[in-house]
Amino acid sequence: MQRFVRSAALAAAGVLVAGLAAGCGSSDDGDGDDGKHPSATAPEPKPKPDPSSTLPASLTSQKLDWSRCKAPEGGSAPGAAWQCSTLKVPLDYGKPDGGTMGIALIRAKSTGEGDRIGSLLFNFGGPGGSGVSGLPSFADSYDTLRERYDLVSFDPRGVAASEGVRCRDDAATQAAEKKVDLTPDTAAEEKAYFKDAKDFGAGCAQNSKNVIGHVSTDDAARDMDVLRQVLGDDKLHYFGVSYGTELGGTYAHLFPRRVGRLVFDAVVDPSADSIGHAENQARGFQRALDNYFKSRGQDPEAGSAKIQKLFERLDAEPMRTSGDRKLTESLASTGVLVTLYSKQTWPALTRGLADAEKGDGSALLQLADAYNERDASGRYSTQSHSQRAIACLDTKARTTPAEAKKRLDRFRGISPVFGEFLGWDTAGWCHEWPVAGQHDSPEVSAPGADPILVVGNTGDPATPYEGARKMADELGKDVGVHLTWKGEGHGAYGKGSDCVDDAIDTYLLDGTPPENNKVCS
Repeated sequence: MQRFVRSAALAAAGVLVAGLAAGCGSSDDGDGDDGKHPSATAPEPKPKPDPSSTLPASLTSQKLDWSRCKAPEGGSAPGAAWQCSTLKVPLDYGKPDGGTMGIALIRAKSTGEGDRIGSLLFNFGGPGGSGVSGLPSFADSYDTLRERYDLVSFDPRGVAASEGVRCRDDAATQAAEKKVDLTPDTAAEEKAYFKDAKDFGAGCAQNSKNVIGHVSTDDAARDMDVLRQVLGDDKLHYFGVSYGTELGGTYAHLFPRRVGRLVFDAVVDPSADSIGHAENQARGFQRALDNYFKSRGQDPEAGSAKIQKLFERLDAEPMRTSGDRKLTESLASTGVLVTLYSKQTWPALTRGLADAEKGDGSALLQLADAYNERDASGRYSTQSHSQRAIACLDTKARTTPAEAKKRLDRFRGISPVFGEFLGWDTAGWCHEWPVAGQHDSPEVSAPGADPILVVGNTGDPATPYEGARKMADELGKDVGVHLTWKGEGHGAYGKGSDCVDDAIDTYLLDGTPPENNKVCS
Protein backbone atom coordinates (compact mmCIF):
# COMPACT_ATOMS: atom_id res chain seq x y z
CA MET A 1 0.00 0.00 0.00
CA GLN A 2 1.38 3.40 -0.95
CA ARG A 3 -0.08 6.54 0.55
CA PHE A 4 -0.59 9.66 -1.54
CA VAL A 5 0.39 11.89 1.36
CA ARG A 6 3.98 11.95 0.21
CA SER A 7 4.81 15.48 1.08
CA ALA A 8 8.32 14.15 1.37
CA ALA A 9 9.84 12.60 -1.63
CA LEU A 10 7.98 15.09 -3.72
CA ALA A 11 11.22 16.82 -4.53
CA ALA A 12 12.97 13.65 -5.59
CA ALA A 13 9.87 12.53 -7.45
CA GLY A 14 9.58 15.97 -9.00
CA VAL A 15 13.09 15.71 -10.44
CA LEU A 16 12.30 12.31 -11.93
CA VAL A 17 8.97 13.44 -13.28
CA ALA A 18 10.53 16.50 -14.88
CA GLY A 19 12.88 14.17 -16.71
CA LEU A 20 9.99 12.05 -17.89
CA ALA A 21 8.13 15.12 -19.07
CA ALA A 22 11.11 16.39 -21.00
CA GLY A 23 11.87 13.06 -22.61
CA CYS A 24 8.56 11.97 -23.03
CA GLY A 25 3.39 5.65 22.14
CA SER A 26 1.08 6.50 24.01
CA SER A 27 4.22 7.04 25.95
CA ASP A 28 3.47 10.26 27.81
CA ASP A 29 6.75 12.05 28.47
CA GLY A 30 5.42 14.63 30.86
CA ASP A 31 4.92 17.48 28.38
CA GLY A 32 1.19 17.63 29.08
CA ASP A 33 0.13 17.47 25.40
CA ASP A 34 -3.61 16.73 25.38
CA GLY A 35 -4.06 17.20 21.64
CA LYS A 36 -6.24 20.30 22.13
CA HIS A 37 -5.68 23.58 20.33
CA PRO A 38 -6.15 27.05 21.77
CA SER A 39 -8.69 29.34 20.19
CA ALA A 40 -7.73 32.84 19.09
CA THR A 41 -9.24 34.27 22.28
CA ALA A 42 -7.99 31.65 24.72
CA PRO A 43 -5.39 32.74 27.28
CA GLU A 44 -1.82 31.95 26.27
CA PRO A 45 -0.42 28.89 28.11
CA LYS A 46 2.68 29.42 30.20
CA PRO A 47 5.97 28.37 28.62
CA LYS A 48 7.02 24.84 29.55
CA PRO A 49 10.27 23.82 31.17
CA ASP A 50 13.05 23.17 28.68
CA PRO A 51 13.01 19.37 28.09
CA SER A 52 16.70 19.38 27.19
CA SER A 53 17.66 20.14 30.79
CA THR A 54 17.40 16.46 31.73
CA LEU A 55 19.80 15.17 29.06
CA PRO A 56 23.29 14.01 30.04
CA ALA A 57 26.24 16.18 29.03
CA SER A 58 27.68 13.22 27.13
CA LEU A 59 24.97 13.89 24.54
CA THR A 60 24.58 17.67 24.61
CA SER A 61 28.35 18.27 24.56
CA GLN A 62 29.38 15.52 22.14
CA LYS A 63 31.85 16.36 19.36
CA LEU A 64 30.85 15.52 15.82
CA ASP A 65 33.36 13.80 13.56
CA TRP A 66 32.73 15.37 10.15
CA SER A 67 34.21 13.55 7.15
CA ARG A 68 33.69 13.04 3.42
CA CYS A 69 30.24 11.57 2.72
CA LYS A 70 29.85 8.04 1.43
CA ALA A 71 27.35 7.10 -1.24
CA PRO A 72 23.87 6.31 0.16
CA GLU A 73 22.28 2.98 -0.71
CA GLY A 74 21.24 3.05 -4.33
CA GLY A 75 22.75 6.51 -4.89
CA SER A 76 25.99 8.36 -5.49
CA ALA A 77 28.16 10.30 -3.07
CA PRO A 78 27.76 14.10 -3.02
CA GLY A 79 30.65 16.34 -3.97
CA ALA A 80 33.64 17.37 -1.92
CA ALA A 81 31.79 20.33 -0.39
CA TRP A 82 29.65 17.95 1.65
CA GLN A 83 30.58 16.43 5.00
CA CYS A 84 28.73 13.76 6.97
CA SER A 85 28.64 12.70 10.60
CA THR A 86 26.47 10.90 13.14
CA LEU A 87 24.75 12.42 16.18
CA LYS A 88 24.00 10.29 19.23
CA VAL A 89 20.57 10.80 20.82
CA PRO A 90 18.57 8.86 23.41
CA LEU A 91 16.54 6.01 21.97
CA ASP A 92 13.89 6.80 24.57
CA TYR A 93 13.69 10.36 25.91
CA GLY A 94 11.83 8.97 28.91
CA LYS A 95 15.12 7.23 29.77
CA PRO A 96 17.76 9.78 28.71
CA ASP A 97 20.58 7.84 30.37
CA GLY A 98 19.64 4.62 28.57
CA GLY A 99 20.42 3.34 25.10
CA THR A 100 21.20 5.65 22.20
CA MET A 101 20.66 5.70 18.46
CA GLY A 102 22.55 7.40 15.66
CA ILE A 103 21.15 10.26 13.56
CA ALA A 104 22.84 10.64 10.18
CA LEU A 105 23.87 14.23 9.35
CA ILE A 106 25.12 16.15 6.33
CA ARG A 107 26.40 19.71 5.98
CA ALA A 108 27.95 22.17 3.57
CA LYS A 109 29.87 24.88 5.38
CA SER A 110 29.14 28.55 4.82
CA THR A 111 30.78 30.10 1.77
CA GLY A 112 30.92 33.58 3.28
CA GLU A 113 34.19 34.92 4.61
CA GLY A 114 32.56 36.50 7.67
CA ASP A 115 29.31 37.47 9.35
CA ARG A 116 28.24 33.83 9.70
CA ILE A 117 24.86 33.48 11.45
CA GLY A 118 25.09 29.79 12.37
CA SER A 119 23.62 26.57 11.01
CA LEU A 120 20.38 26.38 9.01
CA LEU A 121 18.71 23.01 9.51
CA PHE A 122 16.43 21.59 6.81
CA ASN A 123 13.67 19.01 6.73
CA PHE A 124 12.07 18.46 3.32
CA GLY A 125 9.02 16.55 4.47
CA GLY A 126 7.47 13.14 4.43
CA PRO A 127 7.46 12.00 7.05
CA GLY A 128 10.26 9.68 6.07
CA GLY A 129 12.25 11.79 3.62
CA SER A 130 16.04 11.57 3.80
CA GLY A 131 17.70 14.92 4.37
CA VAL A 132 21.13 13.39 3.84
CA SER A 133 20.33 12.48 0.26
CA GLY A 134 17.90 15.37 -0.27
CA LEU A 135 19.87 18.46 0.72
CA PRO A 136 22.67 18.09 -1.87
CA SER A 137 19.99 17.75 -4.58
CA PHE A 138 18.44 21.11 -3.70
CA ALA A 139 21.48 23.01 -2.45
CA ASP A 140 21.69 25.29 -5.49
CA SER A 141 18.36 26.81 -4.44
CA TYR A 142 19.95 27.92 -1.18
CA ASP A 143 23.20 29.48 -2.45
CA THR A 144 22.19 32.91 -1.11
CA LEU A 145 21.51 31.47 2.34
CA ARG A 146 24.74 29.49 2.34
CA GLU A 147 26.74 32.73 2.28
CA ARG A 148 25.91 33.17 5.97
CA TYR A 149 24.77 29.72 7.13
CA ASP A 150 26.17 26.24 7.23
CA LEU A 151 23.49 24.20 5.43
CA VAL A 152 22.66 21.14 7.54
CA SER A 153 20.16 18.31 7.21
CA PHE A 154 19.58 14.87 8.68
CA ASP A 155 17.77 11.58 8.34
CA PRO A 156 15.17 11.67 11.13
CA ARG A 157 15.10 8.66 13.43
CA GLY A 158 13.70 5.62 11.66
CA VAL A 159 14.61 7.04 8.25
CA ALA A 160 17.28 5.75 5.84
CA ALA A 161 20.70 5.87 7.54
CA SER A 162 19.20 6.71 10.95
CA GLU A 163 18.17 3.14 11.76
CA GLY A 164 15.60 3.22 8.99
CA VAL A 165 12.41 1.23 9.43
CA ARG A 166 11.97 -1.66 7.01
CA CYS A 167 8.69 -3.54 6.89
CA ARG A 168 8.87 -5.79 3.81
CA ASP A 169 11.23 -6.69 0.99
CA ASP A 170 11.02 -5.61 -2.62
CA ALA A 171 9.37 -8.81 -3.81
CA ALA A 172 6.55 -8.43 -1.28
CA THR A 173 6.18 -4.76 -2.18
CA GLN A 174 5.78 -5.55 -5.86
CA ALA A 175 3.39 -8.41 -5.14
CA ALA A 176 1.16 -6.11 -3.09
CA GLU A 177 1.35 -3.44 -5.77
CA LYS A 178 0.09 -5.96 -8.30
CA LYS A 179 -2.58 -7.74 -6.26
CA VAL A 180 -3.99 -5.26 -3.73
CA ASP A 181 -6.73 -2.91 -4.91
CA LEU A 182 -6.48 0.36 -2.97
CA THR A 183 -10.14 1.14 -3.74
CA PRO A 184 -11.74 -2.25 -3.01
CA ASP A 185 -15.11 -2.96 -4.64
CA THR A 186 -15.90 -6.44 -3.31
CA ALA A 187 -15.76 -8.26 0.01
CA ALA A 188 -12.80 -10.27 -1.24
CA GLU A 189 -10.90 -7.13 -2.24
CA GLU A 190 -11.66 -5.52 1.12
CA LYS A 191 -10.34 -8.58 2.91
CA ALA A 192 -7.14 -8.55 0.86
CA TYR A 193 -6.73 -4.79 1.38
CA PHE A 194 -6.90 -4.96 5.17
CA LYS A 195 -4.88 -8.17 5.37
CA ASP A 196 -2.09 -6.46 3.46
CA ALA A 197 -2.27 -3.48 5.84
CA LYS A 198 -2.04 -5.76 8.86
CA ASP A 199 0.83 -7.74 7.32
CA PHE A 200 2.74 -4.52 6.63
CA GLY A 201 2.51 -3.45 10.28
CA ALA A 202 3.49 -6.92 11.44
CA GLY A 203 6.56 -6.74 9.21
CA CYS A 204 7.54 -3.43 10.79
CA ALA A 205 7.20 -4.94 14.26
CA GLN A 206 9.27 -7.96 13.29
CA ASN A 207 12.06 -6.17 11.41
CA SER A 208 12.26 -2.90 13.36
CA LYS A 209 10.85 -3.80 16.75
CA ASN A 210 13.40 -1.77 18.72
CA VAL A 211 12.74 1.39 16.73
CA ILE A 212 9.08 1.73 15.74
CA GLY A 213 7.97 2.83 19.20
CA HIS A 214 10.51 5.69 19.19
CA VAL A 215 10.13 7.42 15.82
CA SER A 216 7.51 10.05 16.63
CA THR A 217 7.62 13.66 15.52
CA ASP A 218 8.07 14.66 19.17
CA ASP A 219 11.18 12.45 19.33
CA ALA A 220 12.56 13.98 16.12
CA ALA A 221 11.97 17.50 17.46
CA ARG A 222 13.96 16.65 20.58
CA ASP A 223 16.73 15.27 18.36
CA MET A 224 16.83 18.65 16.61
CA ASP A 225 17.43 20.40 19.89
CA VAL A 226 20.29 18.07 20.77
CA LEU A 227 21.73 18.86 17.33
CA ARG A 228 21.29 22.60 17.93
CA GLN A 229 23.35 22.37 21.10
CA VAL A 230 26.05 20.19 19.54
CA LEU A 231 26.35 22.57 16.57
CA GLY A 232 26.89 25.40 19.04
CA ASP A 233 23.84 27.53 18.22
CA ASP A 234 21.97 29.35 21.00
CA LYS A 235 18.78 29.18 18.93
CA LEU A 236 17.59 26.92 16.14
CA HIS A 237 17.43 28.33 12.61
CA TYR A 238 15.29 26.01 10.49
CA PHE A 239 13.65 25.63 7.07
CA GLY A 240 10.83 23.07 7.11
CA VAL A 241 8.89 21.99 4.01
CA SER A 242 5.59 20.09 4.05
CA TYR A 243 5.72 17.58 6.94
CA GLY A 244 8.81 19.55 7.95
CA THR A 245 6.41 22.31 9.01
CA GLU A 246 4.69 19.95 11.44
CA LEU A 247 8.09 18.93 12.78
CA GLY A 248 9.07 22.59 13.10
CA GLY A 249 5.82 23.48 14.84
CA THR A 250 6.36 20.64 17.28
CA TYR A 251 9.86 21.92 17.99
CA ALA A 252 8.54 25.44 18.58
CA HIS A 253 5.96 24.08 21.04
CA LEU A 254 8.53 22.06 22.98
CA PHE A 255 11.33 24.67 22.88
CA PRO A 256 9.77 28.13 22.39
CA ARG A 257 12.76 29.86 23.99
CA ARG A 258 15.08 28.17 21.50
CA VAL A 259 13.22 29.36 18.38
CA GLY A 260 15.46 31.42 16.13
CA ARG A 261 14.55 32.08 12.49
CA LEU A 262 12.08 29.40 11.39
CA VAL A 263 10.46 29.15 7.95
CA PHE A 264 7.51 26.84 7.29
CA ASP A 265 6.74 26.33 3.58
CA ALA A 266 3.92 24.10 2.23
CA VAL A 267 2.24 23.96 5.61
CA VAL A 268 0.47 20.99 7.18
CA ASP A 269 -2.76 21.94 8.95
CA PRO A 270 -2.00 21.32 12.65
CA SER A 271 -5.68 21.44 13.60
CA ALA A 272 -6.64 18.49 11.38
CA ASP A 273 -6.98 14.95 12.70
CA SER A 274 -6.33 12.01 10.37
CA ILE A 275 -9.79 12.30 8.76
CA GLY A 276 -9.44 16.04 8.33
CA HIS A 277 -5.98 15.62 6.84
CA ALA A 278 -7.28 13.11 4.28
CA GLU A 279 -10.14 15.46 3.39
CA ASN A 280 -7.68 18.33 3.01
CA GLN A 281 -5.57 16.25 0.64
CA ALA A 282 -8.58 15.16 -1.40
CA ARG A 283 -9.61 18.80 -1.73
CA GLY A 284 -6.09 19.96 -2.58
CA PHE A 285 -5.33 17.39 -5.25
CA GLN A 286 -8.75 17.79 -6.88
CA ARG A 287 -8.25 21.56 -6.89
CA ALA A 288 -4.87 21.14 -8.61
CA LEU A 289 -6.36 18.73 -11.16
CA ASP A 290 -9.17 21.20 -11.88
CA ASN A 291 -6.58 23.94 -12.40
CA TYR A 292 -4.72 21.67 -14.82
CA PHE A 293 -7.85 21.18 -16.92
CA LYS A 294 -8.64 24.91 -16.84
CA SER A 295 -5.11 25.67 -18.08
CA ARG A 296 -5.90 23.54 -21.13
CA GLY A 297 -9.24 25.20 -21.75
CA GLN A 298 -11.11 22.06 -20.69
CA ASP A 299 -14.04 21.63 -18.35
CA PRO A 300 -12.71 20.24 -15.04
CA GLU A 301 -15.84 18.17 -14.38
CA ALA A 302 -15.68 16.53 -17.80
CA GLY A 303 -11.94 15.98 -17.48
CA SER A 304 -12.31 14.31 -14.08
CA ALA A 305 -15.11 12.11 -15.42
CA LYS A 306 -12.84 10.95 -18.23
CA ILE A 307 -10.11 9.99 -15.75
CA GLN A 308 -12.69 8.14 -13.65
CA LYS A 309 -13.71 6.11 -16.69
CA LEU A 310 -10.05 5.27 -17.33
CA PHE A 311 -9.69 4.09 -13.74
CA GLU A 312 -12.81 1.95 -14.06
CA ARG A 313 -11.40 0.25 -17.16
CA LEU A 314 -8.11 -0.40 -15.39
CA ASP A 315 -9.93 -1.77 -12.36
CA ALA A 316 -11.60 -4.32 -14.63
CA GLU A 317 -8.46 -5.09 -16.64
CA PRO A 318 -4.96 -3.67 -16.10
CA MET A 319 -3.33 -2.13 -19.18
CA ARG A 320 -0.27 -3.31 -21.09
CA THR A 321 2.98 -1.35 -20.94
CA SER A 322 6.26 -1.56 -22.80
CA GLY A 323 7.62 -3.96 -20.18
CA ASP A 324 6.34 -7.08 -18.45
CA ARG A 325 4.35 -5.16 -15.82
CA LYS A 326 0.84 -3.84 -16.27
CA LEU A 327 -0.75 -0.55 -15.27
CA THR A 328 -3.32 -1.10 -12.52
CA GLU A 329 -5.94 1.36 -11.33
CA SER A 330 -3.90 2.09 -8.21
CA LEU A 331 -0.69 2.74 -10.16
CA ALA A 332 -2.54 4.96 -12.62
CA SER A 333 -3.96 6.99 -9.72
CA THR A 334 -0.44 7.49 -8.42
CA GLY A 335 0.85 8.40 -11.87
CA VAL A 336 -1.81 11.08 -12.28
CA LEU A 337 -1.32 12.47 -8.81
CA VAL A 338 2.46 12.86 -8.89
CA THR A 339 2.24 15.29 -11.81
CA LEU A 340 0.13 17.66 -9.71
CA TYR A 341 3.00 18.49 -7.34
CA SER A 342 4.36 21.00 -9.86
CA LYS A 343 2.90 22.96 -12.76
CA GLN A 344 6.06 22.09 -14.68
CA THR A 345 5.05 18.43 -14.73
CA TRP A 346 1.56 18.99 -16.12
CA PRO A 347 2.80 18.11 -19.64
CA ALA A 348 3.74 14.67 -18.31
CA LEU A 349 0.12 14.21 -17.25
CA THR A 350 -1.09 15.21 -20.72
CA ARG A 351 1.18 12.64 -22.31
CA GLY A 352 0.34 9.92 -19.80
CA LEU A 353 -3.41 10.31 -20.24
CA ALA A 354 -3.14 10.48 -24.04
CA ASP A 355 -1.07 7.30 -24.18
CA ALA A 356 -3.46 5.51 -21.82
CA GLU A 357 -6.41 6.41 -24.05
CA LYS A 358 -4.52 4.61 -26.84
CA GLY A 359 -4.07 1.54 -24.64
CA ASP A 360 -0.46 2.13 -23.56
CA GLY A 361 0.08 2.52 -19.80
CA SER A 362 3.89 2.93 -19.95
CA ALA A 363 4.04 6.66 -19.24
CA LEU A 364 1.69 6.54 -16.24
CA LEU A 365 3.56 3.51 -14.91
CA GLN A 366 6.88 5.40 -15.15
CA LEU A 367 5.35 8.29 -13.26
CA ALA A 368 4.04 5.98 -10.54
CA ASP A 369 7.45 4.32 -10.24
CA ALA A 370 9.09 7.73 -9.80
CA TYR A 371 6.68 8.54 -6.99
CA ASN A 372 7.07 5.12 -5.37
CA GLU A 373 10.88 5.38 -5.69
CA ARG A 374 11.17 2.14 -7.65
CA ASP A 375 14.24 1.83 -9.83
CA ALA A 376 14.60 -0.06 -13.11
CA SER A 377 15.88 -3.17 -11.34
CA GLY A 378 12.77 -3.43 -9.16
CA ARG A 379 14.26 -2.04 -5.95
CA TYR A 380 12.09 0.26 -3.82
CA SER A 381 13.21 2.80 -1.27
CA THR A 382 11.97 2.37 2.28
CA GLN A 383 10.64 5.94 2.48
CA SER A 384 7.05 4.72 2.63
CA HIS A 385 7.95 2.32 5.46
CA SER A 386 9.37 5.15 7.56
CA GLN A 387 6.49 7.43 6.62
CA ARG A 388 3.92 4.97 7.86
CA ALA A 389 5.77 4.12 11.06
CA ILE A 390 6.12 7.81 11.99
CA ALA A 391 2.58 8.76 11.02
CA CYS A 392 0.95 5.85 12.85
CA LEU A 393 2.97 6.52 16.00
CA ASP A 394 1.97 10.19 15.85
CA THR A 395 -1.78 9.67 15.52
CA LYS A 396 -4.15 7.96 17.91
CA ALA A 397 -6.76 7.52 15.17
CA ARG A 398 -7.59 3.95 14.21
CA THR A 399 -10.54 4.31 11.87
CA THR A 400 -12.42 1.05 11.37
CA PRO A 401 -13.31 -0.34 7.92
CA ALA A 402 -17.00 0.25 8.65
CA GLU A 403 -16.35 3.89 9.58
CA ALA A 404 -14.33 4.45 6.42
CA LYS A 405 -17.08 2.98 4.24
CA LYS A 406 -19.62 5.36 5.73
CA ARG A 407 -17.45 8.32 4.72
CA LEU A 408 -16.76 7.22 1.14
CA ASP A 409 -19.61 9.26 -0.36
CA ARG A 410 -18.32 12.38 1.37
CA PHE A 411 -14.81 11.76 0.06
CA ARG A 412 -16.10 11.15 -3.47
CA GLY A 413 -17.98 14.44 -3.22
CA ILE A 414 -14.79 16.28 -2.29
CA SER A 415 -12.76 14.61 -5.04
CA PRO A 416 -14.32 12.39 -7.72
CA VAL A 417 -10.82 11.27 -8.78
CA PHE A 418 -8.89 10.83 -5.52
CA GLY A 419 -11.59 10.78 -2.84
CA GLU A 420 -12.27 7.05 -2.78
CA PHE A 421 -8.62 6.16 -2.34
CA LEU A 422 -8.13 8.66 0.46
CA GLY A 423 -11.38 7.58 2.10
CA TRP A 424 -10.28 3.94 2.28
CA ASP A 425 -6.82 5.07 3.34
CA THR A 426 -8.17 6.54 6.59
CA ALA A 427 -8.77 2.96 7.75
CA GLY A 428 -6.08 1.07 5.86
CA TRP A 429 -3.07 3.19 6.68
CA CYS A 430 -2.76 2.30 10.38
CA HIS A 431 -4.96 -0.81 10.40
CA GLU A 432 -4.02 -2.99 13.39
CA TRP A 433 -0.76 -1.07 13.75
CA PRO A 434 1.46 -2.75 16.38
CA VAL A 435 2.17 0.46 18.34
CA ALA A 436 -0.36 2.84 19.90
CA GLY A 437 -0.49 6.42 18.62
CA GLN A 438 0.27 9.54 20.66
CA HIS A 439 -1.94 12.49 19.62
CA ASP A 440 -5.17 13.41 17.89
CA SER A 441 -3.33 16.22 16.12
CA PRO A 442 0.02 17.93 16.70
CA GLU A 443 0.39 20.68 19.30
CA VAL A 444 2.25 23.71 17.92
CA SER A 445 1.42 26.60 20.24
CA ALA A 446 4.65 28.45 21.03
CA PRO A 447 4.00 31.32 23.45
CA GLY A 448 6.96 33.63 23.80
CA ALA A 449 8.76 32.35 20.69
CA ASP A 450 10.38 34.68 18.18
CA PRO A 451 8.36 35.27 14.96
CA ILE A 452 8.02 32.25 12.67
CA LEU A 453 7.40 32.78 8.93
CA VAL A 454 4.54 30.61 7.62
CA VAL A 455 4.20 30.46 3.82
CA GLY A 456 1.05 29.21 2.08
CA ASN A 457 0.59 28.54 -1.65
CA THR A 458 -3.02 28.88 -2.87
CA GLY A 459 -2.50 26.11 -5.45
CA ASP A 460 -0.71 23.61 -3.21
CA PRO A 461 -2.19 20.12 -3.74
CA ALA A 462 -0.53 18.13 -0.94
CA THR A 463 -0.73 20.69 1.86
CA PRO A 464 -3.65 22.94 0.89
CA TYR A 465 -3.34 26.67 1.46
CA GLU A 466 -5.82 26.78 4.34
CA GLY A 467 -3.34 24.93 6.57
CA ALA A 468 -0.92 27.86 6.58
CA ARG A 469 -3.46 30.17 8.20
CA LYS A 470 -4.29 27.49 10.78
CA MET A 471 -0.59 27.07 11.59
CA ALA A 472 0.00 30.81 11.93
CA ASP A 473 -2.99 31.12 14.27
CA GLU A 474 -2.04 28.14 16.43
CA LEU A 475 1.57 29.21 16.84
CA GLY A 476 0.10 32.14 18.73
CA LYS A 477 -0.19 35.91 18.72
CA ASP A 478 2.97 37.70 17.57
CA VAL A 479 4.56 34.34 16.64
CA GLY A 480 3.03 33.15 13.37
CA VAL A 481 3.66 35.55 10.44
CA HIS A 482 1.55 34.57 7.43
CA LEU A 483 2.78 34.99 3.84
CA THR A 484 0.59 34.03 0.84
CA TRP A 485 1.70 33.11 -2.68
CA LYS A 486 -0.92 32.84 -5.40
CA GLY A 487 0.84 30.02 -7.23
CA GLU A 488 0.66 26.37 -8.24
CA GLY A 489 2.46 23.29 -6.98
CA HIS A 490 3.78 22.07 -3.67
CA GLY A 491 5.66 24.78 -1.78
CA ALA A 492 6.57 28.35 -2.68
CA TYR A 493 10.31 29.03 -2.18
CA GLY A 494 12.37 28.73 -5.34
CA LYS A 495 9.29 28.27 -7.53
CA GLY A 496 9.65 31.47 -9.55
CA SER A 497 8.32 34.19 -7.24
CA ASP A 498 10.90 36.86 -6.46
CA CYS A 499 8.43 38.26 -3.94
CA VAL A 500 8.39 35.00 -1.95
CA ASP A 501 12.11 34.33 -2.25
CA ASP A 502 13.08 37.86 -1.23
CA ALA A 503 10.76 37.79 1.80
CA ILE A 504 12.18 34.47 3.02
CA ASP A 505 15.81 35.42 2.32
CA THR A 506 15.43 38.76 4.10
CA TYR A 507 13.92 37.09 7.14
CA LEU A 508 16.58 34.38 7.36
CA LEU A 509 19.52 36.69 6.64
CA ASP A 510 18.45 39.87 8.43
CA GLY A 511 15.92 38.58 10.95
CA THR A 512 13.18 40.85 9.59
CA PRO A 513 9.93 39.03 8.72
CA PRO A 514 7.56 40.48 6.11
CA GLU A 515 4.39 42.26 7.13
CA ASN A 516 1.85 39.76 8.45
CA ASN A 517 -0.63 38.63 5.77
CA LYS A 518 1.54 39.87 2.90
CA VAL A 519 0.38 38.49 -0.48
CA CYS A 520 2.69 37.63 -3.38
CA SER A 521 0.85 37.23 -6.69
